[in-house]
Amino acid sequence: MIIKELYLESLLLEESPLAHYIFYLLNEKKISLNDDVSKLNFDLADHQKVAELIENNVLGFHKVDIFSLKMNQNEYVFIFADSKQKAIQFFKETFGHVPMNCHAYSLDYELTRGNEVVSFRKMRMEYECFPVVAGFFNRVGMKEASGVRL
Repeated sequence: MIIKELYLESLLLEESPLAHYIFYLLNEKKISLNDDVSKLNFDLADHQKVAELIENNVLGFHKVDIFSLKMNQNEYVFIFADSKQKAIQFFKETFGHVPMNCHAYSLDYELTRGNEVVSFRKMRMEYECFPVVAGFFNRVGMKEASGVRL
């Protein structure tokens, strides 16, 4: 694997520290995009400067996770939000009551939607504003929310 592939993957998977380290090392000309990843040496980086890049979010990461919130005994809603607290608050504002529980799911979790298998990570790319309801589950199956902010 070359640095370019790892860098693109770190951006896609929102691996902020890795992406910022590669960004720094590229800017300092300590590596190139066509180098093999074996040339990636984090000891060559000024860790304080990389920490500042991460803190200032120079690559523009906006981490969003998926949460399952239990509406009642049989129904759940999936909400994309940047924190558990924001998912719960959005649930309360949208449905008028506190959820029975709230659990984070992996964005790589795959589910069937219609005739396709889709991950939450791929579904997340369909939305621009967060928090947002991604869908519902009711022991029978997933129902799409069509990206509508309820």
